[in-house]
Amino acid sequence: MDRTKEQELAWLRTITGELSTQTITRLDETLPWYGNMPPSRRSAVGLVAQTGISSFIQWYEDPSSTPWIASDVFSSAPRELLRSISLQETLQLIRVVVSVVEDRVAPKSEALREAVLHYSRDVAFAAADVYARAAEARGLWDARLEALVVDSILTGESDDELPSRIAALGWHGEGEAAVLVGTAERFVDVDQLRRSARHAGADVLIGLQGTRLVLVLGRVETAPRDPGQQTPEPLSFLEIASRLADGFSDGPLVLGPAVENLVDASRSARAALAGVAVARSWRNAPRPVAADDLLPERALAGDGLARRTLIEQIYEPLAAHSGELLETLWCYLDNGRSLEATARELFVHPNTVRYRLKKVSDVIGWNATGAREALILQSALIAGSIAQHGGRRAGSPRK
Repeated sequence: MDRTKEQELAWLRTITGELSTQTITRLDETLPWYGNMPPSRRSAVGLVAQTGISSFIQWYEDPSSTPWIASDVFSSAPRELLRSISLQETLQLIRVVVSVVEDRVAPKSEALREAVLHYSRDVAFAAADVYARAAEARGLWDARLEALVVDSILTGESDDELPSRIAALGWHGEGEAAVLVGTAERFVDVDQLRRSARHAGADVLIGLQGTRLVLVLGRVETAPRDPGQQTPEPLSFLEIASRLADGFSDGPLVLGPAVENLVDASRSARAALAGVAVARSWRNAPRPVAADDLLPERALAGDGLARRTLIEQIYEPLAAHSGELLETLWCYLDNGRSLEATARELFVHPNTVRYRLKKVSDVIGWNATGAREALILQSALIAGSIAQHGGRRAGSPRK
């Protein structure tokens, strides 16, 4: 090492304290976020800056040595500091340190000025690399946590930690949730699915289990772009599912019923999974299809949830409302949905049958005049009759 460089190094070591003091002053003057930090955090940031200055002197003495690596410098600071300072703020910190050092040492010699510029470049790239690795690790952790949450929802084995895990994922959905199940290729464009869900006003949790792709959907409140406009009407879950259908491979795509919140989404998941298993048995099934539209197929396949749904949502409300409505529906379906034949059997006018069928639709929300809904209603009558009357059809006289 020549004598000039030895003199420069000796001089740099004598002004280290001065540079550290100037750096702290400059940080306080130029970076608002630094001034807003609690004293312990400001002290840790100051320690980082001092370490960076000392590292520059060591690097200038031997440029072939490992440059200042941000993770090494931060290791002397509290762990909370790593989580509280972003990459942008780290680069701002580097810029301030470099500017202070450059202003003080650059006039000394051209070699020192070039060394500062060269070193600052290495520091910036090193900091970016550290944050990139941290982001990658965080992404992998989030993916594992998301997979764990989706698996808990599918299996129904939720515990007291599920809400905290959901919160850790940054879930923005509010209120109701629903589960969409289909098939997908081995590699799924997860980012595209999230963008599509966001544009549809929904948040989504994604789970890929082999060739099965599971999306847990929740609506997100969207503010109007123009303050004078009204808040847009949220899309139904079926409309949201339709916008996400392109992210799935060919095959059944089933949407479970909406539940009150994400913690209860296991009920929606069970219905969706049962629907996927039987969806091919409906020749003209839409895509996506609601799991409740597959209730007859699910019940025939032995799905107890489907039988309970048929009974609780169709049979019991009609039986509780009026035996007359239940008997009219039985007759209408047994007579091939013929108004005249039903009217003759019940000794009433066809308009009376029409009125009662409309009343049935008002009570349960299903229209008996459609072929598909008639199948669902007839399945409900059969399941309800078996469960509650020991096989005796409602409306028929006792022997």
